[in-house]
Amino acid sequence: MQPHVHGIFDAATNTVTYVVHDPVSKAAAIIDPVLDFTPRNARISTASADALLDHVAAAGLDLRYILETHAHADHLSAAHHLREKTGAPVVIGAHITQVQAIFADLFEAEDVARDGSAFDILVGEGDVLPLGNLAIRVMHTPGHTPACVTYVIGDAAFVGDTVFMPDYGTARTDFPGGNATALYRSIRRILDLPADVRIFTGHDYPPEGRAAPAWEASVAAHRAANIHMHDGVTEADFVAMREARDKTLAAPLLILPSLQVNIRAGQLPPASPQGHVYLRLPVNAI
Repeated sequence: MQPHVHGIFDAATNTVTYVVHDPVSKAAAIIDPVLDFTPRNARISTASADALLDHVAAAGLDLRYILETHAHADHLSAAHHLREKTGAPVVIGAHITQVQAIFADLFEAEDVARDGSAFDILVGEGDVLPLGNLAIRVMHTPGHTPACVTYVIGDAAFVGDTVFMPDYGTARTDFPGGNATALYRSIRRILDLPADVRIFTGHDYPPEGRAAPAWEASVAAHRAANIHMHDGVTEADFVAMREARDKTLAAPLLILPSLQVNIRAGQLPPASPQGHVYLRLPVNAI
């Protein structure tokens, strides 16, 4: 059975959030929701997340899960806000504990437990979550981060930042815990799925010659034309390309505010005694 997939592109962060549901039972999941953040004045808004809830309500869906593919470094997660509004549990890969250990220390975030307990459900390779008449099958697909997972629902695979559209390629691996060899092997596993499986990416950065954002392509399309990972690309060649390319990339604009929120499952740091919430900017630390 094919799930119904509704993608929403956030132009400010080039992120794609998905509402995916079983067309029979209306059981639904939201994948990688965005909390709006304006870095110039540190203003936060839930407008994008609330629009997701409006879509869920208008379609008569029963929201069962909020799925995170990993701890994002390019946008703040709205998972906590959605959990508060709906009671739906927040799901993430069990290796989030490795990411929490790294970044809780960086931000001296004493309130953050390193055991993943900020999230409701930790999943690993081969785990299955029910979604009405469908199932959410989990693949552990590290490389971009050690905690990345792919959610396979029917004929749809939600890969987060592991692989992008065929004309853009693949994700960076230079974050702490990233590994180009692991990424190659993870992508090969994804591309071993049936040829007609639809791959839904976590971001899109339209390259020269393509103006409109896009986020869906088949396994067959990636195997034929992904500029980094088409059939015939060897592990050694990919690793050499990926590591060289990563050295040219600047850090994401929102990496520091994002990670200290996202290791908390989208919750902001605790307020000060005066009631203010602060995001830390550790100087010369990354």
